[in-house]
Amino acid sequence: MRFTCEKSTLVTGLNIASRTVASKSSLPTLEGILCRAGHGLSLTGYNMETAITYQLDADVADPGDCVLPAKLFGDIIRRLPEGPVTVVVDDNFKVSIRAGFASFTISAEDAMDYPELPDVNTGRPVYIPQNKLKELICGTIFSVSENQGRPIHTGVKFEVTDESITAVAVDGFRLARRTYHPEEGTGRQMNFVVPAPGLKEVEKIISDTDDNASFTLGTRHILFQMGKATLVCRLLDGEFLNWRQVVPTNCPIKLIANVADLSASVERVGLIVSEKYKSPVRCIFSNQELLMRTNTTIGAAEDRCPLAGDGGELEIGFNVRFLADALRVIPSDEVTLELTNGLSAIVLTPVDDKFDFSYMILPVRIKSN
Repeated sequence: MRFTCEKSTLVTGLNIASRTVASKSSLPTLEGILCRAGHGLSLTGYNMETAITYQLDADVADPGDCVLPAKLFGDIIRRLPEGPVTVVVDDNFKVSIRAGFASFTISAEDAMDYPELPDVNTGRPVYIPQNKLKELICGTIFSVSENQGRPIHTGVKFEVTDESITAVAVDGFRLARRTYHPEEGTGRQMNFVVPAPGLKEVEKIISDTDDNASFTLGTRHILFQMGKATLVCRLLDGEFLNWRQVVPTNCPIKLIANVADLSASVERVGLIVSEKYKSPVRCIFSNQELLMRTNTTIGAAEDRCPLAGDGGELEIGFNVRFLADALRVIPSDEVTLELTNGLSAIVLTPVDDKFDFSYMILPVRIKSN
């Protein structure tokens, strides 16, 4: 195998593909990068759960494939001088790397020993702009559960209909939902749950552009195509929470808040709360105002935020971090706060119909004084 590629292009490909290289594995080849040279160059990292493949432009003089030591090969390429890099692999898998006056010789492994990647190319892809897919992921993944007792909730559920693509995440204390409505119908009907680690890699790869990404559903895996990168990961099995039944509707109290103002108030009050000194924020929803107070062993904080509407002096406690997380990803300038009583969840919904989201946060019991 022999190919020549610009260093900057090679570094980009290695940075992306190496994210799913196994750090330690009973299969030594999984600690390497699968390199295939043909009509172009492809680099693949795989940890038996998630695989990323990146396609590069390269001048291939002699096609072939091998498994390169991921860390060593990456460290060498990143330190080479700028310009073209030539890589030659002989029949004994000795690798020669040259760029400018620098040269290295290392060892590779036979690609025949590399596990076969899941085949998900039999399905029909669903297309979505990269920035919209990024919004679906960013707007929900923070609510994914870390409790391995319910593995199905350690991922984000996607519900695809002809009119919409919805992402939902729950962790037992909160729920996050974002929905995208494509201009043209998807022509599909499907439900699946993608594990959070795979989605976090998708989030890092996709960009804030209108260029299309796509996802293709297989029997047990899903494939995301994002420009020159593809990601395949195993789906989660199990029964996901019927979220439509748990999100309160027709709440009697509806208030409108400026997202930036409310977020700033929540962040200020949250300065007194830490992982070590946990304490709920006491929220009192009155006429045209929200009063927030909290007390911990390290101090006390109080702040007020203007609202539109009358909360009837409803008093309720919340985890300040959960409130801050939800407000941080709301895409609109204003948000509706929907409340029922001091023991029911708060639901954040859009004021403007052009947005489609809901964030539910369960209350925390607070002392009467």
